[in-house]
Amino acid sequence: MNTYMKINFQPLYRIAQYSLLLMIILIPIQIIVFVLSPPPETVVGFFTLYEQSPFLGLLSLDFLYMFTNMINVIMYLSLGALLYREKPVMIILALILGLIGIACYYPSNPSFEMLTLSKLYYQALPGEGGVYIAAGEALMAGYTGTAFNVYYVLSTICLILFSFAIYQSSLFKKSIGVWGLISGFFMIIPSSAGLIGMIFSLLSLIPWMVFIALLMMVFRKYSLNKREDNKS
Repeated sequence: MNTYMKINFQPLYRIAQYSLLLMIILIPIQIIVFVLSPPPETVVGFFTLYEQSPFLGLLSLDFLYMFTNMINVIMYLSLGALLYREKPVMIILALILGLIGIACYYPSNPSFEMLTLSKLYYQALPGEGGVYIAAGEALMAGYTGTAFNVYYVLSTICLILFSFAIYQSSLFKKSIGVWGLISGFFMIIPSSAGLIGMIFSLLSLIPWMVFIALLMMVFRKYSLNKREDNKS
């Protein structure tokens, strides 16, 4: 415990502050891309999109989520540093579940694999394209399969645990925890669960944006102030 209290976490809070600012910028970009250029409904449609615009193809398969999840790791660690002394068991559980969830996400994202298959599909000889379509179908099945759903469920539990700890903490305003809990509520249904899952996923982004904006200000405070015992 004494060693923990001597650690200077200010650089971590500073990194978290600017990382969350980047997330606030990336999320609207992802929404705009989704609205203006909805993802194709077929594997061949994705191959065509990649052929026309590789970058738009990557964006259509959640390329930006790979960056936002890296930011989530920084946020989890920063929250853990602030909250560990008050809620050690809850924070350890939240960190473990959150990090396992993010580790599950990356193998589920097929954005670069689909880019490779698209090139092979358009270079294939007549009659050979079916092999690459089948490979693409397998990738797309995994895109919203077990790994993705594990990521989504564990991330939801992680958010709820962190938000509850924030709500009970003397270091945060209770409203920050409330916004996190509201976002966690809408994340209960995975985005892969059809139309209702997509609706709940989009609704969760509204309180999530407020939550991370408030956290950004908290991290800014503690990146400048070594004392961690004043209510934000």
